[in-house]
Amino acid sequence: MWDALWINANLATMDGDTGYGAIEDGAIAVADGQIAWVGPRADLPGAPDTLAREVQDAGGRWVTPGLVDCHTHLVYGGNRSREFALRLDGASYEEIARAGGGIVSTVAATRAADQEILLRDARRRLAALQAEGVTTVEIKSGYGLDAETECRMLRVAGLLQDTGIRVRRTYLGAHATPPEYKGDAEGYIDQVCDHVLPQVADAGLADAVDGFLERIAFTSAQITRVFEAAHRHGLAVKLHADQLTDGDGAALAAEYRALSADHLEYTSENGVKAMAQAATVAVLLPGAFYTLRETRLPPIDALRRHGVPMAVATDSNPGSAPVTSLLLMLNMACTLFRLTTAEALTGVTRNAAQALGLQDVCGRLAAGLAADFVLWDIDDPAELCYRIGWNPRAMSVVGGKPLFPSDG
Repeated sequence: MWDALWINANLATMDGDTGYGAIEDGAIAVADGQIAWVGPRADLPGAPDTLAREVQDAGGRWVTPGLVDCHTHLVYGGNRSREFALRLDGASYEEIARAGGGIVSTVAATRAADQEILLRDARRRLAALQAEGVTTVEIKSGYGLDAETECRMLRVAGLLQDTGIRVRRTYLGAHATPPEYKGDAEGYIDQVCDHVLPQVADAGLADAVDGFLERIAFTSAQITRVFEAAHRHGLAVKLHADQLTDGDGAALAAEYRALSADHLEYTSENGVKAMAQAATVAVLLPGAFYTLRETRLPPIDALRRHGVPMAVATDSNPGSAPVTSLLLMLNMACTLFRLTTAEALTGVTRNAAQALGLQDVCGRLAAGLAADFVLWDIDDPAELCYRIGWNPRAMSVVGGKPLFPSDG
């Protein structure tokens, strides 16, 4: 007998090659924290009350997989509102970074913050994502840039799992060169590869390793060293690629079978082809595109043409994307990048799960996957992309357990 059976539900299973994988008047069964059965209610193998210990009426609501935010920097100290004002006055992201602002300014604030402060502030950011139906989140380090602070950030990310949310942790040591290594990026990469990354891996603090390949960050040769070190320690890799210039980052990510390459505004068609061959997911970050007032769009048509899976994420961070709304990113992905509503919703479910290596765990409504799903007060799944500043979530379910049901 199943633990629970949800009936009278319209299901956007996101399971299939196109569209929402919709099943109207569907049912979804839960057993031992997993989806045990999903399909049309008429196909149930018996009367609902004979099949499950508990029968729940979804009230005709639409049900989607739990949303997956596959690129965030939720753990950090301070904020960069002053830099926002500087950009409004005409300073570019690159100019601010070269003047000692940007990532390095957040490094100082994060190093000064103890674990309690980092955890408190990260909980607030995560709560905003949870309230919009996020049930799985990736959290990167990268604002410590020394062993002590990077490990503290990753431990804090792990502690956030007590919220019921599935958390994947990514070590982003190769995010920027810290002040103590100014002018010696090679020396800093030595530290990352030979000391910090092994410490992170041995302590089990990360699921993957990321880097920032850009002229204001690290070269292809330096990121290659980081990827080689990650693979020696059995860790998957990801890459901030081609955000401000075409540094062949997408192709490098594909060469190392990266889970994802993220940003991609300047990626060439050759980079897209390489990603397709490597099954590397393209993670689109419209919040950063919007905040930095970029004009160069990611190569959406090429990604479609070559069949590269496209995910959508918040990139929640204190500088280029102070965003804590994945629903807003759905709208921006459609409005700014011209994704279809089905592509965008796939981008925060099935493809986002693949970008974290979790395609066999979550991201779809299918038997054998985690019972992570969200009930929405909507008439059509497209509404999740259409409305701005509106949250129709009625209830989230994670591992079969309801989380934060609505008051109504």
